[in-house]
Amino acid sequence: MTLTNLPPSLIPTLSGEYYTDPGVFAQEQERVFEAMWFCVARASELAKPGAFRTYQVGRESVLVSRSRDGSVKAFLNICRHRGARLCTEESGEVKRAFQCPYHAWTYGLDGKLVAAPNLTSMPDIDRTAYGLVNVHVREWLGYVWVCLADEPPSFEADVLGAVVERLGDLESIERYDIGNLSVGRRITYDVQANWKLIIENFMECYHCATIHPELTEVLPEFADGYAAQYYVGHGAEFGEEVRGFTVDGSEGLDRIPGVAEDQDRRYYAITVRPQVFINLVPDHVIFHRMYPMAADRTIVECDWLYLPHVVESGKDVERSVELFHRVNQQDFDACERTQPAMSSKAYAKGGVLVPSEHHIGEFHTWLQKKLDVGPAH
Repeated sequence: MTLTNLPPSLIPTLSGEYYTDPGVFAQEQERVFEAMWFCVARASELAKPGAFRTYQVGRESVLVSRSRDGSVKAFLNICRHRGARLCTEESGEVKRAFQCPYHAWTYGLDGKLVAAPNLTSMPDIDRTAYGLVNVHVREWLGYVWVCLADEPPSFEADVLGAVVERLGDLESIERYDIGNLSVGRRITYDVQANWKLIIENFMECYHCATIHPELTEVLPEFADGYAAQYYVGHGAEFGEEVRGFTVDGSEGLDRIPGVAEDQDRRYYAITVRPQVFINLVPDHVIFHRMYPMAADRTIVECDWLYLPHVVESGKDVERSVELFHRVNQQDFDACERTQPAMSSKAYAKGGVLVPSEHHIGEFHTWLQKKLDVGPAH
């Protein structure tokens, strides 16, 4: 159900049930999170063979690790014997193999079954066939991306294509050399709101003048209500008196060498569906990954990435981190204020989008196609 007879300036949003209904969320888990490329780990966190991390992707626990040949592998975090969770910790390191804590079935770093009690008395067991279930994996921008689909969609079309659609080309993001930057700070947020509210908030700046005083001081054009993502290739320009992308506009840190002159003193934001935000400024990159946990809960992991020598030298990054940390808190507070109203009868038919938010309507149409339901407008 949607709003009807709207003036041309307004278009309808999704109805409230899209943000509250566990059935809709279950569909999203199956048709979005488990069907698309989903960004999980920073590759540098898997520094040596045996290092591992576990992540919730849709309804599945995924185990990501570094194998002996140096490549990153991903598996469903499930023992093939009786289905026990193989790794129960969020991260860790094993020497040679993963062993199930239930019946001690043991798997090599390549996922192959290598040992089990009385395995030698079962010569008919194919150790590869009864190895861990593989998950498709790619590395890009220094991050590990996984896809649970049997036949994954094109990484080039879906992930790289999202960057090209926003910036106009891949060269623009490659100049930031994101894969070789170092994590200077990571903050994890537990947001009591639906993942779509977070995406919609990130895509628009109609709210910026209201709730982001620090950000609009640094990026004055955001006070006008149009987000940088509204225009292909556009980066929001720093204010005349602003010296760096910091909470008080003071000098930033060492500029990333590859950043072009026309990218200097500008901020670029990119949404890579379904759960990544990339923010580019001359001296650092802010990389968000969302993990939708329930219809009304989303974990957001945010990395601040700098040149390696900036991190290694112990330079103070606080003013740099604080700007977007405040932006995150302001945004997530707004999403949490909005979430309860999604179940109100006042929102049963949804809300409306003003012209500077009309591009969010395309996101809604995209989602409905993924869920195989009719358009909201």
